[in-house]
Amino acid sequence: MLTEEKFKTRFMEKYATCFQTLHGKPISEGSLDQQYEALVETLREEIASNWVKTNAEYQARKVKQVYYFCIEYLPGRLLDNYLSNLEIKDPVKRGLAELGISLDDLEAQEKDVALGSGGLGRLASCLLDSLASTAIPGHGCGISYKYGLFQQKIVDGNQIEFPDRWISNYSAWQWPKRDKAMEVRFGGAVQMQQEGGSLKFIHTDYEAVLAVPYDMPIVGYDNNIVNTLRLWSAEVMPAAEEILLSNRQEYKKAVEYKYAVESLSEVLYPDDSNYQGKRFRLKQQYFMVSAGIQSILRFYKKKYELALEDLPNYIAVHINDTHPALVVPELMRLLLDEEGLGWDAAWDIVTRVVSYTNHTIMPEALEKWPVDIVKELMPRVYMIIEEIDRRARIKLEAAYPGEWDKINSMAVVHDGQVFMANLAVFGSYSVNGVAYIHTEILKKDVLRNFYQYEPQKFNNKTNGIAHRRWLYNSNPELTDLISGRIGNGWIKHPDDLAHLMRYAKDEEFLEELAQVKQARKEILAKYIMNKLAVPVDTKSIFDVQIKRIHAYKRQLLNALHIFALYNAMKAGAAPPAPPRTFIFAGKAAPSYYLAKAIIKLINTLAETINNDAAIDRRLRVIFLENYNVSLAQIIVPAAEVSEQISTASKEASGTGNMKMMMNGAVTIGTLDGANVEIREKVGEDNFVLFGLRADEVLELNQNNTYSAYNTIADDPRLADTMDKLFGGALPIDQQSLMSIKNYIYAGNDEFYVMKDFESYRQAQIKVGELYQDRPKWLEMSTVNIAKSGFFSSDRTVQEYARDIWRAQSITRIDK
Repeated sequence: MLTEEKFKTRFMEKYATCFQTLHGKPISEGSLDQQYEALVETLREEIASNWVKTNAEYQARKVKQVYYFCIEYLPGRLLDNYLSNLEIKDPVKRGLAELGISLDDLEAQEKDVALGSGGLGRLASCLLDSLASTAIPGHGCGISYKYGLFQQKIVDGNQIEFPDRWISNYSAWQWPKRDKAMEVRFGGAVQMQQEGGSLKFIHTDYEAVLAVPYDMPIVGYDNNIVNTLRLWSAEVMPAAEEILLSNRQEYKKAVEYKYAVESLSEVLYPDDSNYQGKRFRLKQQYFMVSAGIQSILRFYKKKYELALEDLPNYIAVHINDTHPALVVPELMRLLLDEEGLGWDAAWDIVTRVVSYTNHTIMPEALEKWPVDIVKELMPRVYMIIEEIDRRARIKLEAAYPGEWDKINSMAVVHDGQVFMANLAVFGSYSVNGVAYIHTEILKKDVLRNFYQYEPQKFNNKTNGIAHRRWLYNSNPELTDLISGRIGNGWIKHPDDLAHLMRYAKDEEFLEELAQVKQARKEILAKYIMNKLAVPVDTKSIFDVQIKRIHAYKRQLLNALHIFALYNAMKAGAAPPAPPRTFIFAGKAAPSYYLAKAIIKLINTLAETINNDAAIDRRLRVIFLENYNVSLAQIIVPAAEVSEQISTASKEASGTGNMKMMMNGAVTIGTLDGANVEIREKVGEDNFVLFGLRADEVLELNQNNTYSAYNTIADDPRLADTMDKLFGGALPIDQQSLMSIKNYIYAGNDEFYVMKDFESYRQAQIKVGELYQDRPKWLEMSTVNIAKSGFFSSDRTVQEYARDIWRAQSITRIDK
């Protein structure tokens, strides 16, 4: 084993050789981009060696492997993560410094890997990180989008979207595997014919697309394990491209066809508000699913050389949300048509291989697709879906004779639509929610009929976060403080963070914790100054809400409270409180006009308040544009108050709440999603609670007696706030105001912002009071850090592996 000093010397030699080979000049003459590229190439050699050994080990042992299908991933930057997990960051940093290069400068050259839009994609990336770090053979399957969600710019307070070509400068961490490409077929017709006493289905006149895998390594922490994130890119079939381009008269058509094919892997979440958009999005989903499942079967047959009947013992396929639900009929298609199995044998395999995670408790978010589109794009797959539906109905009719409404609601195909959640539930052996309260609502409400029918399928797996990225990498100051007290075992075993509880009242520790938080606040303040030219008071409370902008996440509640607080301060009626800096970041979907209006409101508040000399920095509002993982890694360590204020019963879990508690923030929140479990872990004295409970929200939904108008009228402070907002007190455009006004009045405040306003205001007063008792606040902060180990994604994937996938960890792989 190399000492750190010998590794540094070897690295410097390899790096210098690599740079000269790539660029043909001395390192000192290289640009930052060229120096970054050389570092990547040097690391690729180190990573690739472990990658090859990992795959060889898995295959030699014939271990059970997990394949995690998700339409999006949000890894962020990878260089720092790789260096940390390989435990070579310090010698690499020192070696580069001796060559006159700053590692920090090189890391800043890297663009975020932008294959996701928010929580779903970030969760998937956290789980992949933890699978590798806990030595579970688990891989991701997704799409290699050329463009991310979009790049957000704030212009005159409005969100403007620009293309985000994250991969434009250098495809650093992707290994193309053209020899493992798959053919995916769309459209055409299916002919049935008898062969040897059995019915065969022949697919003809289809459009073929080549799916080329681009593999990204997922490096485990301190174990030499490297798992794989396989991302599929759409290309024209070579033979078709050659024919098209050989005919000059058809050249324009050939180019158009090439673009149409390649657009399948161009953009994450294309607009599906019209027929063509729906068709394109479904086509994109099938592209990923078909390529992925074909690849898994090919690997299993070639490398494991076992009977298909044994597939469930060696392969687990997990569908994350409904986007990959076509896994069920596609695996059936391959087993029936390509492998020649009968229906019962194929269905037995599928329903012992596939498991499903539900991520929503809003029925309108459960995907469904028009039958006509499914039939047109995937004629054979649709035939299989119809047969799944027919057989399911027979069983349901036996279980619920004459209960046609219930049977129809559970059917896969009804009312001219294919219901993807129903397909996923029927085709899976396990269905899980992602927080205790979420799973309970699934069982009692959203999927109640399915739970009553097959209760054994349902279980909970509370989400987690990759604590190595969100604490160990993102907050080195706090990492050093923690390790200085309890050792560094927590980096591998996050439950060890609980040992910090013995320092919750230790004055010396609390003072050092305060210094760490102050240092991180100053880093964020410098970033804000550089980006917005707005000075912030680093002694003020840093109150943070960072997440996708959506009505149910209730950034509107936060903004209205800020407006009310500002009005009270102007009138000299605000309660005594420390200065506050409210920090927002998040993107709104391009066609989500209410969310964009809320962004405009927040930025209008910022412009008004930050330029009001009478307030004198006692109140600041900051909206940071283009929220992504790298920006979150600056904000999260600086957060002191974590805003988790979604309407109770609407957020499946949330993971931002976990990231901020792990860095010592105190949550102000409702009993929604994982907030419930956070509060249980830290205790009610270390969590600031407000608002309706989930059962109260569900009751209001059912009895239909809520009136936003009456709620406002009954609260003079709220009424005054709304009068000022809609009466011209802010310089905001009428279109944005009308979107908000229509939501509140015409839409009757769907997510109970008005109902929870006063409770939220009181909770914010309590936050101010607690913050002024510094020993108490720092104790609360310490308890939050100490109790955050449970919310590591290491725990989450180990529960999945034990309870659902039945997959075993292996020991570390030696060099």
